[in-house]
Amino acid sequence: MELKSYQQDVINDLENFLDSLNQNSNPAKAFNTYWKERVGEYNPLTNSGMKPYKNNIPNAVHIAIKVPTAGGKTFIAINALQSFNKYFNQGNPKAVVWLVPWSNLLQQTYNAFSNPNHPYREKLNSLFGNKVEVYQKDQLLQGANFNPSSATEQLNIFILNFSSLRIDKAKKEDRKIFQENGALESFRDWTDKDLSLEGTDETALINIIRNLNPIVVVDESHNAESDLSVEMLKNLNPSMVLDLTATPKENSNIISFVSALKLKKDNMVKLPVVVFNHHRKEEVISSALHLQRKLELHAKEEEKITGRYIRPIVLFQAQSNIKGKDNTTFQKIKEQLIKLQIPEEQIKIKVSGIDELKGIDLMDRICPVKYIITVNALKEGWDCPNAYILASLADKSSAVEVEQILGRVLRQPYVTKHQEPLLNMSFVLTASSKFKETLENIVKGLQDAGFSKEDYYAEEAEEIPETREEILENELFGKNEPEKEPDSTEQFDIGKVDYDPNENVTLEDYQTKQELSVISELTKKATVEATNFEQNIENLDIDSNLTLMTEVMKKTPKRYVMEEEYKSIVSDITLPQFYIKVNDEMGDGILFDELKEEETLLNKLNLLDGFNLLNCDTQINFDDAAAEVYKVDYDESKGTSTMNKLSKKAVDILTDSILAKPKDSQIRQVAGIIVGKLGDMTPISDQDLKKYVSRIFENLTSEQIRDIINNDYLYTYKIKEKIKSLTDGFAKDKFVQLLDSNEIFVKPNFQFGESITPIISSPPISKSLYHQEDNMNNFEHRMALEIASMDNVVFWHRNMTRGKGFFINGYSSNHYPDFIIYTSKNNLILLETKGDHLINDDTKEKNKLGKLWIDKAGSNYKYFMVFEKASVEGCYNEGNIMEVLRRL
Repeated sequence: MELKSYQQDVINDLENFLDSLNQNSNPAKAFNTYWKERVGEYNPLTNSGMKPYKNNIPNAVHIAIKVPTAGGKTFIAINALQSFNKYFNQGNPKAVVWLVPWSNLLQQTYNAFSNPNHPYREKLNSLFGNKVEVYQKDQLLQGANFNPSSATEQLNIFILNFSSLRIDKAKKEDRKIFQENGALESFRDWTDKDLSLEGTDETALINIIRNLNPIVVVDESHNAESDLSVEMLKNLNPSMVLDLTATPKENSNIISFVSALKLKKDNMVKLPVVVFNHHRKEEVISSALHLQRKLELHAKEEEKITGRYIRPIVLFQAQSNIKGKDNTTFQKIKEQLIKLQIPEEQIKIKVSGIDELKGIDLMDRICPVKYIITVNALKEGWDCPNAYILASLADKSSAVEVEQILGRVLRQPYVTKHQEPLLNMSFVLTASSKFKETLENIVKGLQDAGFSKEDYYAEEAEEIPETREEILENELFGKNEPEKEPDSTEQFDIGKVDYDPNENVTLEDYQTKQELSVISELTKKATVEATNFEQNIENLDIDSNLTLMTEVMKKTPKRYVMEEEYKSIVSDITLPQFYIKVNDEMGDGILFDELKEEETLLNKLNLLDGFNLLNCDTQINFDDAAAEVYKVDYDESKGTSTMNKLSKKAVDILTDSILAKPKDSQIRQVAGIIVGKLGDMTPISDQDLKKYVSRIFENLTSEQIRDIINNDYLYTYKIKEKIKSLTDGFAKDKFVQLLDSNEIFVKPNFQFGESITPIISSPPISKSLYHQEDNMNNFEHRMALEIASMDNVVFWHRNMTRGKGFFINGYSSNHYPDFIIYTSKNNLILLETKGDHLINDDTKEKNKLGKLWIDKAGSNYKYFMVFEKASVEGCYNEGNIMEVLRRL
């Protein structure tokens, strides 16, 4: 099981934030710097930029990830654990408290994490070399496979629910976590008494956890915002708190989010939601049963082709006990379904106090369950991709309250697009006289799951006009009074439900039989709507800036269109970029193989073919990686926090464990610690990385081992920089070689978009390509004013970055020049502005790359690097560039 592209984007965001944290130490400064680089500095007057960091849990870094329902929050968090292990240099990143709000979600999470065949556990084993232990509260209290050595040598995940940690609300048996514990006596000398909670013994489980200074993952974190919940988190003494939720609270420090659009494109969810409102509850039951059977018939046909098994499930929502009446509607629904001769084994009840789903795997082929009766119990962390239909049997006079369980029918089986369109949708069937309010609740349910009001299609059953005879009869016999809606606790008139579970009905029957016309018409219209929905999604260009503002910052972004006068000119401009010729091995599989030469947009990986890290030198100066532990003393007035690394006792235990092994094992284990933190070094394999790092550490002393463990981030940073310099050098040499042999060349590729959506725009300046341009600093703004004043300039554009604008692709990272200028002589000029403090190797390499680009692009293309005042060889400054531009 691998990360989808949008999930990998979240991990990249997390690692970028952690990198900012390592550079700034203070979480508030790291958070504000992280967002300033993405959306500009926060301005309370204009409400622009991301609001500053909220110090919710003092002495801990507190961040949040926003992921819609069915977006794979748990899998993202599992991969995040490796990122914490690589980049987070405080606390014990291998001690993880995984908090869930409900007992059923706790058991579900524990079962998945402890099952060696479950994709979650397989990923954990892969990321942490099979050194993973998962505990529930009772196992920890008993000290089962839990001791000071295991607490520091492997990944330890403690799965707990909120109630076991809330002192004020904890049940008597849950308070054991705060009591002296003889089973944990081995930790007594290991713990720091100063870290113990007041009135508790050092051997209390809570104090063991506090000494581990753990990472805390809070699943469904919107349920943990009360004062008691915040106190609960503080009691854990976390070094990092990671919130996972589809609906973050106002005080959340969001560092990454997943757009609902990406889930739709990746076939993670069943959308649109098709809503149909009937006149009576009996019609809801009839439609639900027929629709389930029709979906099941489609699923069986598709299984013949794909082999994927789906058994569509109906969720019947009974009326809630809002009127104080005996809440027995769920039992009556089951009785009525059985009267229809539906086998009892196919029907299960899941309400407060009754859980007939316990121990049942609804995804198992041998599982018979097709109908689940609930009220709102399924809102609590329950997911079943086979659930397709939500049929509400609430009072007709009520607005159907489906928002809390709507998300249960959104998850897509096998996270893939099915051939039958109906299997890519979910359905809500109601019978409410307050349909408008019902739709508002559905929209709220979609929004609570991270989606939008555009993601459903609704229709209401038409009123059947009365005949002249019926009108006369009503007048004569007083039947024109409104029919009273039966109380929700009364039995349904099941005789009006047209459904025979034993009838041999085919898919063709649903298109021809008159009595099934409601379902036929509903599914026919739904298929058309779904086709339009998918086309709109497919054609939609997901603009990260746009979705960032709308979904996270809750602001309406401004889109700036291209000025009309430049459209005809721009339509003929396609900027060249570097391409490389690659050999794609093709063969007919019978007679011969042949090499087919293809052209592809160049990236650095194309240039690392043949690179061998094991042939490179290992000379690195670690003198400045002294054994100085980063600490920031807590200052309440500044809102900063103390972030300590592993305690000295923990370091001693880990160090002693390593030193007790033979020399070769010592080197391998220390190298493994560092390689585990290097991150993705593609195309270098982990095996080569381990061999290379082992060579670096081949003469380690005991004191150096302690220093590496205590300062692993510093050593990792040095080694990563070394490897990057080696790959950059190799790629540059290869680039020049292939450029000279015409295997790398330029080819027209980039075209300007019809509009741009900058997070922060600059004031309007004449001759700009778009109505307004992206944000500029003071130096860039001065340059734009000067450029706009020139008679020969037709238009200019402040180039967008982060994948939205034009870049020169070369042997290192992509280079986005600041300005693109077009003149009356048909010259296209790229201008890169630099402050004088940025005279370094990176800027020199960018200038060289720009010159190589214009050499291949042609005489009408120019590239200039411009500093403010400094004189740098091969570059210009603000004082002498203008005359050059006027001549072009």
